[in-house]
Amino acid sequence: MSKRGKHVAKKTTKNGKKNKNTKRISMKKVLITFITLLVLIAGIVCGYIFNKLGRIDYTDLSNEDLGISENIKEGYRNIALFAVDTRNVKSNQGSRSDGIIILSINEETKDVRLVSVYRDTYAEVEGHGFTKITHAYAYGGPSLAIRTLNKNLDLNISEFATVNFESVADAIDLMGGIEVTITSEELPQMNKYIKETSSITGIQANTLPSAGTYNLNGVQAVTYGRIRKISGGDYKRTERMRTVIMKAFEKAKQMDIGTLNKVIDTVLPEVQTNITSTEILALAAQISSYNISGNMGWPYETKGKTLDAWYGIPVTLETNVQRLHQELFEDPEYVVPETVKQISDSIVQKTGYTAPATSVTQ
Repeated sequence: MSKRGKHVAKKTTKNGKKNKNTKRISMKKVLITFITLLVLIAGIVCGYIFNKLGRIDYTDLSNEDLGISENIKEGYRNIALFAVDTRNVKSNQGSRSDGIIILSINEETKDVRLVSVYRDTYAEVEGHGFTKITHAYAYGGPSLAIRTLNKNLDLNISEFATVNFESVADAIDLMGGIEVTITSEELPQMNKYIKETSSITGIQANTLPSAGTYNLNGVQAVTYGRIRKISGGDYKRTERMRTVIMKAFEKAKQMDIGTLNKVIDTVLPEVQTNITSTEILALAAQISSYNISGNMGWPYETKGKTLDAWYGIPVTLETNVQRLHQELFEDPEYVVPETVKQISDSIVQKTGYTAPATSVTQ
């Protein structure tokens, strides 16, 4: 009897081991299937995202001499944003950069500052002498425009994004518009140029009945950012551009997935950039952590002068560059390099404008 009991117990133990082994094999199969599904889903999602990002007009500037400075305080990422006066962003032939904005990111604090460089600023453009800084893009596209910024402002810009009026209007329409207050002085210019902007973008928009606060659609917002033939001229215009960007940025941070998807599908094909898909995804993933903490126009001190055309003369380039680095990069020990001093001296010789006391502070 005892032997039989032992025999039965032994059989039960073997069956137990088989059951445990069977369970382990089943669990392994489930785990492998689950991991395979995750990989497939991740692959589909990545493929979907990169397919969208692949619609961007990617322009490789890795072999271009961008004149990158090594004098920048560490921890800042500077990206050039260009708004060109053309309907076809992929054709730079003769396209001036109607808007030039340096987007400076403090990578530690995630603070973002916008610096508008006035389009009529008198600057040295390689191969073309001294002219308006807006002409650099027309002469040599984004690479020459970036090199001009780096050389004259002693910057380390290596990345850029270019948009046209149509892409900005499309994005703002998809966001549901942006709220802006229009003054009585701005109103006539708004209504005058809404038709022109509509013609450029191919998008219809109504004029405004009176001064006041409105939820501007895309065409109206772009028109607002282009106003410059009133008091403040181009200096005030760049301020309006930064207002449009800041309000659109805040709207983007609050967008739902469906709206974001529509913006991506519509706008990305109209963007030219050398920022990689991986970097765009990294920036997008952190968008909620970024905060626009300041905006300014540059040069700080300038004075108009007519030579062969009207120019905004930095008074002086050296002092304006020094102040930019001290304030934007919080670098009180910054020293202006000889290259910038030489350009500054040449501007003084050509214009006679030397003392900041004679300038107009913006």
